[in-house]
Amino acid sequence: MLHALVAIESYRNAGPLLPFSTPWLNYLVSAEERIVNLERVSTLQELNEANPVLDYVERTLRILDQLRVSFWLRDIVEETLMWSETAKGGSVRDRISWQEQGINLFVHNEGSAELYERAALEPEHDRTRLVAALIRTHGLLGQYLRGEVPFHENHVLTEIVAEGILSPEEMKSTLMVLNRCVIEAVSTELWQRVRDELVQLIHAIVYGEQPENVTVQDRILRLRTGSAAYGENTLEQLEKLRRQIDLDQAFEQLAGRTFWYVEAALKDFSMEEFSKIFLLISSQTGEQIRHISFERMMNSMYYDYRGTKKINLYKKRIIEKYLADWDWDDLRSGRLDLSSPHLKSELAMEPNIADTVFFNFIFSPAAEKLIEFCMEAEKSPLYEKAVLMLFDLFDLRRDAYDRFHNEDSYLETMNQTIDYKKLLLRDVVGQTVLDIGPGGGIMLDLLEAEMPEVRAIGIDISENVIESLNRKKQREGHRWEVIKGDALALQEYVTPGSVDTILFSSILHELYSYVPFNGRKFNLETVAAALHSAFEVLSTGGRIIIRDGIMTEPTVQQRKITFLEEGGMDALERYAEDFEGREIQYERIGDQQVIMPVNDAMEFLYTYTWGDEAYVHEVQEQFGYMTPLQYRKLIHDTLGEKANIVHMEAFLQEGYTDALRHRIQLHDEWDEEVRLPDSTCIIVIEKL
Repeated sequence: MLHALVAIESYRNAGPLLPFSTPWLNYLVSAEERIVNLERVSTLQELNEANPVLDYVERTLRILDQLRVSFWLRDIVEETLMWSETAKGGSVRDRISWQEQGINLFVHNEGSAELYERAALEPEHDRTRLVAALIRTHGLLGQYLRGEVPFHENHVLTEIVAEGILSPEEMKSTLMVLNRCVIEAVSTELWQRVRDELVQLIHAIVYGEQPENVTVQDRILRLRTGSAAYGENTLEQLEKLRRQIDLDQAFEQLAGRTFWYVEAALKDFSMEEFSKIFLLISSQTGEQIRHISFERMMNSMYYDYRGTKKINLYKKRIIEKYLADWDWDDLRSGRLDLSSPHLKSELAMEPNIADTVFFNFIFSPAAEKLIEFCMEAEKSPLYEKAVLMLFDLFDLRRDAYDRFHNEDSYLETMNQTIDYKKLLLRDVVGQTVLDIGPGGGIMLDLLEAEMPEVRAIGIDISENVIESLNRKKQREGHRWEVIKGDALALQEYVTPGSVDTILFSSILHELYSYVPFNGRKFNLETVAAALHSAFEVLSTGGRIIIRDGIMTEPTVQQRKITFLEEGGMDALERYAEDFEGREIQYERIGDQQVIMPVNDAMEFLYTYTWGDEAYVHEVQEQFGYMTPLQYRKLIHDTLGEKANIVHMEAFLQEGYTDALRHRIQLHDEWDEEVRLPDSTCIIVIEKL
């Protein structure tokens, strides 16, 4: 076993090491800060409970320990791996001292090499120079493939060969083994994917050559690899931006710089936003700058949500709005007015480190506290009020920013209603279909699969939904389209008379609940406005298809609910207090039993079904807001005689019965056990 692994196992089994017995390991285990690429972390909680840097170093050493290589090569690579991450270690006092001495801890390759050289007994010895060069360049080939590091950063290795410290073949073997250890410790699949390309790059290093045909565009595409894998058509977006600005010139000015933590910080931002940030950096960065770090931005853009690392969408949406106001010409000239009372961009430097700048977005203390408050309030009715304060502070629209912390799970849940959505296809007519509020895209997928001749278009006002669907489209190769737009003003986005079918699949109740109309939410005028907007763009013979919640008739019926689980009565009391759609009436007739109007009972049970996780959103929505007769009257009054209801049905979604079977019992006024009433309606309106 490698000596370094023996030392690590000794530490893990017996606790702290004797001071200075193995300086590299003392540095790693004494780390009081967690400095790690958050791309490789699934939960931020693990940073508090483990030492990911030490774990990574141990993985690299265990890979080396299994390789059949010469004693000399094993010894050199082991020493390199032992020291390669030490600049991420040390106590706070150590790190302050090192920084005062001019050691660049923020570019950990450089800092680790300097720490190694200071600890070496013979700093000028060829072996010491070799190991220091390997530490200084370790991992840079992988970062070159990601677009983060220019190839010339490896020139020190070429010099080692030129001086005869290693032969070309010895350097090739050393770099292959070292790169296998550092890359395979991240991912075996990644090592297998890049191995052949690394062989060519190592050959170029050894013989002082440059990789062929590497363009500015190549580097940009590599920097956006993660975004492309997530669904961005980077090349298409790049060509679109080139029609507005000479991006190649801007990026060319940064060609000699290294970029740290770019993907972890900027992967979730659009190509346009990414380019604006780099153009700003290009216009404000002097020639003496060699390294540009996004580490601070990376660290500020994530937080733990239920044990999972999540992008901080509060900050992301605010930054997006901020970047949208940046003018290309002002950016290029450096005349951009970036003044904002609660957000600014920053290019900062550290004392004693003249070649490195740190890019970040800085929120005011008030904004930071308000964002923290939103995160803390995510499972509370306070959430809505907290988010509204945040919108007011940054002038954001509430209806454009739906769910933040659970958007992915919400869209996934929407996609699970596929069987009910499929029912709508039987009434689709014509060639152009507009899906209002497409959510996770399941209806668009169904239209494409079942009716390939149809042009399917999704329209939504939520930036979260549009962004998610565009990435899904690129990832999965769909033909359908999505546009950002307002369901109450469809004529602004599509030509009147050009749409054959318009789908409102479980979206009208959200418009009713969330969108203020004439200053009031929970307003049937909102539903009327949405139907009128749809009717305006509908072709003659075209159809509006509605699938949504329904109230049962007669409305005077009473239902008794008996709770079969602890907390049921408390949940009802909380719901009745928090729900703003209407007054929820109930009378307590036992420890675990109430009697209440049938539609109040169902409105509560819809939210109760979804559980605590969804409560903060579901309590804001009224699912059943009209009876079938009321629907008919609203349609007639709003759309007039040219609107013909060709089909109307109501049914109970089985999922509610399954979800509530072991949680409640439902009886009528005469204590007869009854089924849940119809929950959902389908209405088909044809334009005459």
